Amino acid sequence: MTEKCQAVLFDLDGTLIDTAPDFIRIIKVMCAKHQHPAPSDTAIREQVSAGARAMVKLMFGELAHVTEDDPTLLAYRQEFLDTYEADICVDSRLFDGLDSLLTHLESRGIVWGIVTNKPRYLAENLLEKLELTERCRVLVCPDDVKHTKPDPEPMYLAVARLNEQLRGQLQPENCVYVGDHIRDIQAGNAANMRTILAAYGYIPPEDQADLGSWGADNIIHSVAELTALLGDWTDA
Repeated sequence: MTEKCQAVLFDLDGTLIDTAPDFIRIIKVMCAKHQHPAPSDTAIREQVSAGARAMVKLMFGELAHVTEDDPTLLAYRQEFLDTYEADICVDSRLFDGLDSLLTHLESRGIVWGIVTNKPRYLAENLLEKLELTERCRVLVCPDDVKHTKPDPEPMYLAVARLNEQLRGQLQPENCVYVGDHIRDIQAGNAANMRTILAAYGYIPPEDQADLGSWGADNIIHSVAELTALLGDWTDA
């Protein structure tokens, strides 16, 4: 990394926090309610980063090819989000090793934050339950922007909000963005940030062989690799 790393931004689901166990439980509850066969745990995990609509389509295969504004799809999506909100963060946890990494960043004066496509009311609830609210220096959600990832608008907003705290010293090229979905890498690259693909996240097998084409500056397969890489950049 040619520029000194001054901030590390993370995607939320599948990168910073392992939320899949809660989604697996919620989906099984919904499928039982609607007397519908539940997908496998593995299939659910692979769709978490794709968002609520993708998980609803996984549950109800007959909706697989409907448009994103289909009334039935939207109704099930709202039911899914309501069910999740009512029972959020029962089994969700930081990925192993990430608490230590965040502590290391904080000790080095490196600010960290989150840029996610998760609705703010859910993201804030999750962070509060995991006691991360006060530690996270910036949280950017779809509610805050006109264009979500893969557009770079959320990335630029994160930098702008951090600069309100850092007196305008931060530039996008001084930031690292870590994510587990192609849209994360596209957004980070478009904002001229260093991008790290978290291949330990929720990536379907059909995408695993093609990760190099996503354009990330680095691909890591464990939190230990991420810690070592960020350690090199932040200790320089």
